[in-house]
Amino acid sequence: MSLAAVPAHGVGSRADLPLPFHFLLIGAGLALVVSFVALGALWKQPRLRPDDGRLLPMPIALALDSAPVRGLFVIASLATTGWTLLALFLGQDNANNPVPSVVYVWLWVGLAFISMVFGGIWRLVSPVRWLHRGILALLRIEEDFALAEYRLGYWPAALGLLAFAWLELIAPNNATLAVLRIAILGYLLLSLLLAMAFGQPYLRRGDPFTAWSSLYGTLSPLGRRADGRWALRTPLHGPLELAAAPGLLAVTSVMLGTTAYDGFSGETRWYTFVQSSSIPARLWETGALVTFSVVVAASLYAAAVVSARLAGVSVRGVATSFAPTLIPIAAGYLVAHYWSLWVWEGTHGLAKMSDPLGTGANWLGTGGVTPSASLIAPGLVATIQVVAIITGHVLGVVAAHERAITLFPRRAAVLGQVPLLVLMVGYTVGGLTLLFSS
Repeated sequence: MSLAAVPAHGVGSRADLPLPFHFLLIGAGLALVVSFVALGALWKQPRLRPDDGRLLPMPIALALDSAPVRGLFVIASLATTGWTLLALFLGQDNANNPVPSVVYVWLWVGLAFISMVFGGIWRLVSPVRWLHRGILALLRIEEDFALAEYRLGYWPAALGLLAFAWLELIAPNNATLAVLRIAILGYLLLSLLLAMAFGQPYLRRGDPFTAWSSLYGTLSPLGRRADGRWALRTPLHGPLELAAAPGLLAVTSVMLGTTAYDGFSGETRWYTFVQSSSIPARLWETGALVTFSVVVAASLYAAAVVSARLAGVSVRGVATSFAPTLIPIAAGYLVAHYWSLWVWEGTHGLAKMSDPLGTGANWLGTGGVTPSASLIAPGLVATIQVVAIITGHVLGVVAAHERAITLFPRRAAVLGQVPLLVLMVGYTVGGLTLLFSS
C-alpha cells in the first residue's frame, strides 16, 4: 500500500511474540489437531440449525428494522459519499487528502471489521444501491426491474475484489487523485450499468463490496433466525447458512488470497527478486497476486475432492459446499494483517476528513484526532495476530466438521475431513510465517 505515513501492516515481529516462533507454530498446529480429534469424538451430529440463537429484546429488534434507523444509514452513506467526492474533485492532491484513506482503509479494512461485528451493512449504505433506486424512481420503473436474468453468482464480485486488490497493492500512483477519480467513477458507472441490466440480484451477490461485507458479515453475532427474527448466534451459523452459488469458492479464495499476497509482497527476498528481474516488477506482482488466489481455490478444491472420495460421495459441488469454511480463516488473516493499519491510518483518515479541501480547516472537529499508540504496541499487535490466525483456523476446522457430518455418511465423516485438516494446518503455518517472516 502506498499511503504516506502508514506503518507496516503488522508492526509486531518474532521478538515481540510471547513464545519462541517454532513453539508457536507447533502449538498452533496442535490446537487444530486437538480440535479435530475432540470434534470427531464429541460432535457426531449436525448441531448448527437455522432456528438457533438467543432472540434480541423486542424493542431492539424493532429498532433495527425501523425506518428511522435505516434512514440514518442512508443519510450517513450519502453524506460520506458526498464528502469524499468533494475531497476527490476539489481537494488538493497531497498526503493530507482523505480520499486514499477512505478508499483503501475505511472501505477495504474498516468495512470488513464493522461487518464482522454488525453484519453485512454495505447493503444499507451502498451508494450504488441508492443511486440505482433513485434512477428507477425518477424513471418510474419498479424496483425489481431487470433486462436479463442474473446467473453469474459471485463471479463479478470475485473479479472486482481482485481488481481492487491490484489497485491497492500494485497499481502505480494509486494514491493520486487522478487514479482514484478514474477508479471511483469507473466503479460507480459500471456498477450502475450492471444493476440496471440485472437488477437487485446483481447488487446482492455480484457487487464486490456487497459480497465483501456480506460474507464477512456472516461471522457477526447478529443474525436472523429461520423465522426472520433477530438473534445472537455463533460466528459459524452465518457462513454455514450460505446458499451454494456460482463463484462462491472464487470470491472466498480472493478474500483470503489477496490478504496473503499483501503479507508476502513485503518479504525481503521477494522484493529483491522482483526489483532485480529483467521482467517488469508489476508483471511479477500481478502474477503473484492472481496466483495466491488461485492456489487457495485449487488447494481447497483438491482437499474437498479427496475428502469426498474418502467418504464415498460424489465430488460434484463439494468444493463449493466447503468454501464458506474459508471465511473465518480469511477474517483471521485480515485482522492479523491490517489491525495496525486500521488503528493508525483509519484514525488519521478521520482527521483528514475534517479538511477535505486542504485549506487547514477543521469542519468536523476531528482534525486533532490521533491514533492511540497503546493499540499498536508491538507486543499487543503480535498477540492479536497470533490469536486472530489461530482462532480463524479453529473456527474453520469446526465449520468444516459441521459441513462434513452434514454431507458425508456418518461412518466416513471424520476420515473425510483429514485432507481438510492438513490443508488448514498448512494455511496456519503459512499465515504465521508470512506475518513473522523476520
